[in-house]
Amino acid sequence: MPEQAPPDGGADPEAGDGIAAHVPNPPPESADADAHVDSAIARLYGEPLLHLPTDLYIPPDALEIFLDAFEGPLDLLLYLIRKQNFDILDIPMAQVTLQYLEYVEQIRKSNLELAAEYLLMAAMLIEIKSRMLLPKRVDTLVEEAEDPRAELVRRLLDYEQIKVAAQQLGALPQEGRDFVRPQLHIEQALGPVWPQVDPHDLQRAWMDVLRRAKLTQHHRIGREELSVREHMSAILRTLQSARFVEFSELFGGQASVPVVVVHFVAMLELAKETLIEITQAEPFAPIYVRLAYSPA
Repeated sequence: MPEQAPPDGGADPEAGDGIAAHVPNPPPESADADAHVDSAIARLYGEPLLHLPTDLYIPPDALEIFLDAFEGPLDLLLYLIRKQNFDILDIPMAQVTLQYLEYVEQIRKSNLELAAEYLLMAAMLIEIKSRMLLPKRVDTLVEEAEDPRAELVRRLLDYEQIKVAAQQLGALPQEGRDFVRPQLHIEQALGPVWPQVDPHDLQRAWMDVLRRAKLTQHHRIGREELSVREHMSAILRTLQSARFVEFSELFGGQASVPVVVVHFVAMLELAKETLIEITQAEPFAPIYVRLAYSPA
């Protein structure tokens, strides 16, 4: 007996080659995701940001454009020309003037004092544009008038040349900013350097010797001839036997004030002729006398 066919619209679940029932596909999720990404106003850590945070603080001046970023009206005007690759010898005054006024209008409301010189340049641009719109006189006797933009072009070219030169100078290495000069102390003399004898110390030492000489003076009246050369020779003989001799020891064998004076003059003559040296280790230290140092 033949098998009965299943009802229309169904299939035999036991049949391997039956037709499966049609189930509608769910809507794709990728389309919604793309729509959210397109509507995102920003990305935060890689995630799209769909709404502005309610607790976000934006300073009042965060979006303002300050003209002090430029070094003057010429700097702003040159920036507008070079940014749009305009020919500086054939400036489209209408476009440049409109863009310039947009920049100045943003700062005029909040800082009129800063925008004063920029407003002056804006007036000059408007004047140049007005002169270019005036009809030209048809007169063969009158020479062709100069281009109203000529003076402005000349000023822009001069300013650009100076600006480029300033940038080149600023790129050069500067001491204190890019490098520092090394400082190295070099000892010039290898021999011992004795401190200079203060004349006041020498005077005090001499007064001390003179005071002691007065204590041992003899009350004998007589005429005595003293030779400075002889005392110079005596001092040299004394110094040959010792490396250093204290200043007061040179006057140990002198008996009277005149002899001490002559002996002191002889010592000064030897120092003047650089045959002896008068040294002192430190201020207020004993003064020593020695033969002049002569290298081998």
